[in-house]
Amino acid sequence: MPAAEYIPKEKKEKKEKKHKKDKSESKHKDKKEKKEKKEKKRKLEETVDGADKETKKVKSSEASESDIVANGYTAHHSLASLPQSDIDAYYKKNAIEVVGDQSYRPIMEFSQSGLPSNFLKVVKNFKNPTPIQASTWPISLSGRDLIGIAETGSGKTLAFTLPALVHIQAKRRDAGNKKGPTVLVVAPTRELAMQSQEQAEAAGKECGVKTVCIYGGVPKDAQKKAIRSGVDIIVATPGRLIDLMEEGACDISSVSYLVLDEADRMLDIGFEEAIRKIISNTREDRQTLMFSATWPESVRKLAHDFLSKPMRVTIGSPDLAASHNITQIVEVLDDPRAKERKLTELLSKYHKSRKNRVLVFVLYKKEATRIENYLQRQGYRVVAIHGDKTQQQRTEALNQFKDGSFPLMIATDVAARGLDIPDVEYVVNVTFPLTIEDYVHRIGRTGRGGKKGTAHTIFTVQDKSHSGELINVLKQANMPVPDELLKFGGTVKKKEHSAYGAFYKDMGDAPKATKIVFGDDD
Repeated sequence: MPAAEYIPKEKKEKKEKKHKKDKSESKHKDKKEKKEKKEKKRKLEETVDGADKETKKVKSSEASESDIVANGYTAHHSLASLPQSDIDAYYKKNAIEVVGDQSYRPIMEFSQSGLPSNFLKVVKNFKNPTPIQASTWPISLSGRDLIGIAETGSGKTLAFTLPALVHIQAKRRDAGNKKGPTVLVVAPTRELAMQSQEQAEAAGKECGVKTVCIYGGVPKDAQKKAIRSGVDIIVATPGRLIDLMEEGACDISSVSYLVLDEADRMLDIGFEEAIRKIISNTREDRQTLMFSATWPESVRKLAHDFLSKPMRVTIGSPDLAASHNITQIVEVLDDPRAKERKLTELLSKYHKSRKNRVLVFVLYKKEATRIENYLQRQGYRVVAIHGDKTQQQRTEALNQFKDGSFPLMIATDVAARGLDIPDVEYVVNVTFPLTIEDYVHRIGRTGRGGKKGTAHTIFTVQDKSHSGELINVLKQANMPVPDELLKFGGTVKKKEHSAYGAFYKDMGDAPKATKIVFGDDD
C-alpha cells in the first residue's frame, strides 16, 4: 500500500481556503440563478395576467414560457388581455377553426404582435392582419409546427415570412449555429417561388436578411454563386433544388425553419418523392410549416410523416372552395368555335378603358400564342405567359402586367397558382382547365386581399365532365347556376390519389406524428 502523500500545513490551509471560497461562490451563483428564474417566472405571470382560463391551464414555468416566448420573441401585453368573447367572435366571423393541443390568441392588430417596427414595415400599407396571418402567427412565432389551410389570395406568404425573420434573428444569436441557410421555402412553380422571394426580400431588407430564389429554366451559375456568398433564406422549386443538392452546390443541413407552400399543388404535379428527399436533408429538430389551399389525403399523409404535433388552422372549408369575394359568371356556348368571338365581346365590356388589369386563361400553349396574336391585331396591349416562353420572357411579361404597361395578359395554368398580381379586376376563362382545382386557383387571381373581383368562364359541351364539380363550387359560393350548365348533369367522380388509388387511407389527425430518417437509397 503506498504511503499517504505529505501535504505541508501552509499548502493544506491554502487549499481548504480555496475550497471554501469556491463553495461560497457556487452557493452565491445558485442563489443568483434561482433569483433570476423567479424573476423570469414573475414576468411571465404578469404577461399572462388577465388571460382566459383555457390559456392558464398551462401551469409549469417551462410550458408557460413556450406558449408565450420562443426564439427571443415576446407577444405584446395587450394580446394577453384580449377577452375570450372577442376571440370567439373573430373566429366565427372569419370561419376560423384551430385544432391542436393548446390555445393561442389571434393577433388581430399588428400592434399586438410585439414584432419590431422594422419587421412590420412590409405591412405598413395594410390595416390589419388577414385571418390566416392573425391565427397562425401566434403558433409559428411560438416555435410550433403548423398546418395552414386557406384559399388563394389570403396572405399566406407573409404568414410564414415574418415568423421566419424572427427565427433567423434568434439563430444569429446562437453562437453554435453553423453557417448555411436557416430558412427554406419550397414552392411548386417558378412564379410562386419568385413571388415568395420578393416578399421575403422586402421584409428582410430592414434587418439584413439575404434571400435567394432557386428555380429551373435558367443557368445554375448565378444561383450557385448567390448560395456561396451566404444566404439566410432559400426559396426554391423542388426540381432545381434537388439538382443543386446532388451537385453539392446547396447544403440545406442547417435549415431549421421549413415551409412547404401550396403543398397540395406540389403533390398533384408529382413532387412527393422530391419533397420527402428535401425534408430528409434538413435538421431533424426543425420547425415545419405546411400551407395548402385544400386538405386532401395526400397532404394529410405528408403532414403525418413529417410534422411534430402540429397545430392546424383552417380558414373556411378544408374542401375545395372559391373565395366569396369573387363574382362567378358561367356562360355555356353551343359552339366551341365561337370562343374567340365571345372573348372579344367580353373584353369590350370588361376592358373598355384598356387600362385595367384583365387576366385571360387558356389551356394550351399554342392556344395562348394564337389568342395573343389575335388580340394584338385588334390593337390590345397584351402579353402572354406559358411553357414555351423562356424564363426571361415570362418574368418580363409578368412585370409588364404588374406595372400596367401591358394590362391584358393571356396565360396557361402555369400562372394559376400563387401569383399575387395586384388589382386584377377580371379573370376570363376561355378554355376550362383540366381539373376543378385549377379552376378555383385561376379565378383566385382576382378578389385578392379582401377586394372584390369577377371571373367569367366560357363552358362548352367539351367540358361537360367537369359540370358536377363546377356546380358544387358555384353553390358553395352562393353563385347562380345557369340552367344550361345543369343540363350536363351534376355527377362528381370520386377522386383517387395518384399513387395510392381508391384504396388510400385517410390518416386524419389522430395518429401521433413521427419523423422518418431516410437511408442512402432515398
